[in-house]
Amino acid sequence: MDGRAKKELMARLERDAQRICARFRLKYLVLEPERANVKRRYGVCFSDGTIRIRLVHVTTKKPLKYSSLVNTLCHELAHLRYFNHGPRFQAFYGQILEWARRESIYTPGPDRTAKGPVVQGTRTRDAAPRRTVGPVLLKPPESAQRPKPNPTGQLELFG
Repeated sequence: MDGRAKKELMARLERDAQRICARFRLKYLVLEPERANVKRRYGVCFSDGTIRIRLVHVTTKKPLKYSSLVNTLCHELAHLRYFNHGPRFQAFYGQILEWARRESIYTPGPDRTAKGPVVQGTRTRDAAPRRTVGPVLLKPPESAQRPKPNPTGQLELFG
């Protein structure tokens, strides 16, 4: 991803993050792209309010779908209120994601920004129909369910 595309993508994410924060009375310090050498997480929220989002796939180096980025953004923004992955966090994350869907910020399904058969509200015969799905709430493996001390003051998505 070239520098200009990265800036445009981050500007779009920033606008959407500000809308979400205004609605849910959240405040973050900075939203920035994840470092290229980080391979094991999609996003992270630090205790100081810094949020980092991975923009490209680790192996293909292609940009991630915008809906995936928004899903990660909603997850990390939920950490601004609940700095854990407990039931209250999961419920709040679900509320944010559902609101983002209603506001057309989060639009899961075929990539609406890519060139292809899906065009602004229409679809061709070979395009997949849009499905409405709720937030994906992943249960960590048994070994990861016990809270671990985190001296860095950060929460990792899928970490």
